[in-house]
Amino acid sequence: MQPFVIPLRHFGGMPITEAVPDVPNVLNDGGWKMYLITGGAGFIGSNLAAGLEARGDSEIVVCDWLEEGDKWRNLSKRELSRIVPPEEIFEFLDSHGGDVTAIFHMGAISSTTETDMDLILDTNFRLSLELWEWCVQHEKRFIYASSAATYGDGAQGFDDDESDAALAALQPLNPYGWSKHLFDRHVLGPGRDGGTPPQWAGLKFFNVYGPNEYHKGAMKSVVCQIFPVAKEGKPCRLFKSHHPDYADGGQLRDFIWVGDCVDVMLWLLDNHGVNGLFNLGTGKARSFADLAAAVYGTLGRECTIDYVDTPEEIRDRYQYFTEARMEHLREAGYAAPFTALEEGVGRYVREFLDTPDPFK
Repeated sequence: MQPFVIPLRHFGGMPITEAVPDVPNVLNDGGWKMYLITGGAGFIGSNLAAGLEARGDSEIVVCDWLEEGDKWRNLSKRELSRIVPPEEIFEFLDSHGGDVTAIFHMGAISSTTETDMDLILDTNFRLSLELWEWCVQHEKRFIYASSAATYGDGAQGFDDDESDAALAALQPLNPYGWSKHLFDRHVLGPGRDGGTPPQWAGLKFFNVYGPNEYHKGAMKSVVCQIFPVAKEGKPCRLFKSHHPDYADGGQLRDFIWVGDCVDVMLWLLDNHGVNGLFNLGTGKARSFADLAAAVYGTLGRECTIDYVDTPEEIRDRYQYFTEARMEHLREAGYAAPFTALEEGVGRYVREFLDTPDPFK
């Protein structure tokens, strides 16, 4: 297989867990393991690296660019086997693939405002195809990041139904969501014709928040964006509602603590018979006003909000409601509770944002 080379330096992470008891990995008979995390310097990827390191039974390889700024600090506390530039990933796999236990494919262009479709397809779709095929050929486990952006405006609901008809009905609203949906449809359709990895799972992350997202700029969670002004006791800014059924600040999202996302991925490692496409949210939508109140409340401040018009260029594509249907993951056996909004925001503020060192 010819290695796929990403043409531009665009391989960001996307959406922490406390140490968990050592649980033998069935496919490795409890032995030493190697995990490769694409996008491992990014948001969810670096938190996953922390969760894997806490287990103490593996070496961790990160595939990512660190670029400029403080993104490197997402990994500064990790013990890593190596950091592989994305353009060298298949060269690494050619020489070390036999040692790899699983690939966590978290790397992507995750900006919902990116418009370069060729770049998005190269990074989010074609590379994913190459890695899937490599895992099939070499019988390696493959867990990848999909996205709730695949659901578009939510008119078809948020049910992670894997049927051809259900997938065909979804209409993502932006190139990022479409690229993720394209790969989901491939692995559940023609991608299976050539076989599947011994374990595979796609995770449709909803609105993830938590430490190590600071490099994401305008794509940072609202918690992270609100914190500086809340700390100063100033009003935060949220979008007005332009929908008659929702009050200002009453727009609803399924906000999920990044530690819960990591816990699900670690659970998948311990349950190698679980395969499929799964939502990853809490199953309970909360409002942006609730989110803001949780930030201010943790800081002991009165919550004050200035509402501003939603920009016209995104107003017709703005989502007013997202809520993951979580029955599929629960039926697969995942039983742990998800972190409540107030608890997750409180941890994020107290343990990270409001400290001298906010990195996990």
